[in-house]
Amino acid sequence: MSVDEILFLAINGLAGQSAEADYFFLQLGHRSTLYLPGGCAIAYWIWNNRREALLGGPVLGAAVGLTDFVGGQLKWVFERVRPCRALAEAVKIEPSGCGGLFSFPSNHAANTAAIAAFLQVLYPKSGWITWPIVAFVGFSRVFIGAHYVTDVLGGWMLGGVIGGGAAWALLQWPRFRKKLASVVMPVAKVEVRS
Repeated sequence: MSVDEILFLAINGLAGQSAEADYFFLQLGHRSTLYLPGGCAIAYWIWNNRREALLGGPVLGAAVGLTDFVGGQLKWVFERVRPCRALAEAVKIEPSGCGGLFSFPSNHAANTAAIAAFLQVLYPKSGWITWPIVAFVGFSRVFIGAHYVTDVLGGWMLGGVIGGGAAWALLQWPRFRKKLASVVMPVAKVEVRS
């Protein structure tokens, strides 16, 4: 048995022991669960700085869309069967089955990591809110039997690179960088003498 399977069984083995924990981690996997907190965050972003949100929001949306697309395509490249289908010992708490056929990388993990990395680059103090959510979502994917631990780690890397890269690219746009700097962190002028 591989280390990945041992880690999977250790985490997934916790499922079925508490109806409350099963419900909580199952709900984290539903996109609709994050609509309310996501909507509140977007409303706050628009209220706090409308122009910045209108410039950054579409870039964030494109980053998440690209992450989701790439993650979906990689599943067909690696063709790793989900543990809930491959391992007889897997505990399945998903009433409608265990998702699609393939598992690597976890798109849930990738998408949440893309959002967290994007926000972390633009707003470094946001990490104490976003990264725990990413960790809970990633843990939930293993807990409910849909992914191996390495599926989640792969998703985090994919999302982190795309989300962080998108935010970095946005910061290269002088108009956005100037607006962000005036709101978040005033930049001292440096005079260069020759």
